[in-house]
Amino acid sequence: MARLDVWLWSVRIYKTRSIATKACKGGHVRCNGGPVKPGQQVRVGDRVEVRQPGWTREFEVVQLLTKRVGAPLAQAAYVDHSPPRPAYLSHPVARRDPGAGRPTKKDRRALDRLHGRR
Repeated sequence: MARLDVWLWSVRIYKTRSIATKACKGGHVRCNGGPVKPGQQVRVGDRVEVRQPGWTREFEVVQLLTKRVGAPLAQAAYVDHSPPRPAYLSHPVARRDPGAGRPTKKDRRALDRLHGRR
């Protein structure tokens, strides 16, 4: 058995263990359909749901990990039963070309309009 927050961190669903802990405390993670605490023990065969902005990801635990491992090993530790990512989350983000220098005042105003700040 392994702690849920440690498992989420070790299979690279969350970047840090503290972020995984906060997600569990905040109600963004469910195990077998019920609410969880960060220290809850996870077992092989458990189904873990992780809410992220705009969609919910569902995982089935295949292997217990307590140390962070490389991406190929991490992906082998679970089966992803998530629905496809919604199309509205796949829109490209506006970026400036590398080496374009500092944005002008006109560029900054355009970025503010793009982000809805004005």
